[in-house]
Amino acid sequence: MGRSRSRTKSPSRRRHKSKHSRKRSKSREKHSNNKYSDKPKERSSKSRKRSHSASSSTGSDASDDVHIVSHKKRSYRDRERKMDEVERLAEMERQRKKKELMNKTLITNAVGRQREVEQKMVEEEAAKRIEELVQKRVEEELEKRKEEIEAEVQRRVEEAKRAMERQMMEEMEWRQAKLREEEKRREEEERKKREELERIMEENNRKIEEAQKKLAEERLAMVEEQRLMEEERQRMRKEHEKRVKEEQKKILGKNNSRPKLSFTLKPSMQQQMPKACVNLFTVIVEICEALKCHLIMTLIGMSKSNDRFHA
Repeated sequence: MGRSRSRTKSPSRRRHKSKHSRKRSKSREKHSNNKYSDKPKERSSKSRKRSHSASSSTGSDASDDVHIVSHKKRSYRDRERKMDEVERLAEMERQRKKKELMNKTLITNAVGRQREVEQKMVEEEAAKRIEELVQKRVEEELEKRKEEIEAEVQRRVEEAKRAMERQMMEEMEWRQAKLREEEKRREEEERKKREELERIMEENNRKIEEAQKKLAEERLAMVEEQRLMEEERQRMRKEHEKRVKEEQKKILGKNNSRPKLSFTLKPSMQQQMPKACVNLFTVIVEICEALKCHLIMTLIGMSKSNDRFHA
């Protein structure tokens, strides 16, 4: 009864009932063992009393003690053996229930996995069918709206084409504007360079004119100096002649009583004085020519430097 009830209950309830039933069975077995073991004891003691009534009191007491001790030992051993048997049976029952529980768990897990596999297969099959239906529906819709879709595609292609053409035109205009700006900037730079070159040429021409003017002034100054030197030489010559004449007059006297004496310079001195003047003039001319060459070389170097600057 206890086992059948414990099988239908839950695991915790079943364990509790099994423990209770095991304890109750143990107490019942002990009680029955004690009850049944006491009856032979009483019968044996009565028979011994009847059979040994004539024996002495000391002998009967000793034999009774021996029988009691042996009986106690036997009953103790029997009780231990029965308890061991009960525990073994209880352990077997526990192992059996444990195995049943494990089997149920395994079966439950297997069933759960089987259900999961079946559910997965069902879901995959459903997804596959849904995909097929969707594909079929899409194909039908495409077939129905084929002309409309082609018209829409053509319209979008035309719009994209127009947008691309517009973008290309804008890009071309932007490039042309950029080229115009670049051309304008290049022309402006060339104009500035040309103006700078013209300014440099004007500056060089001005410097050349100034140098030429300065050279002409120096030439005029040299000519004027030569003229002054020539005038000074003529004046000195005239003064010398005049002084010579005056000395001659003093020597000759006022009334020309004395013969005329010719106080003339030696030809060597007359030749030396003009030669000294000529040498001085020649030196001055050479100096002017050297200055002229120096100015010409300076102007040539300036023109070359200007040419290199323009290049």
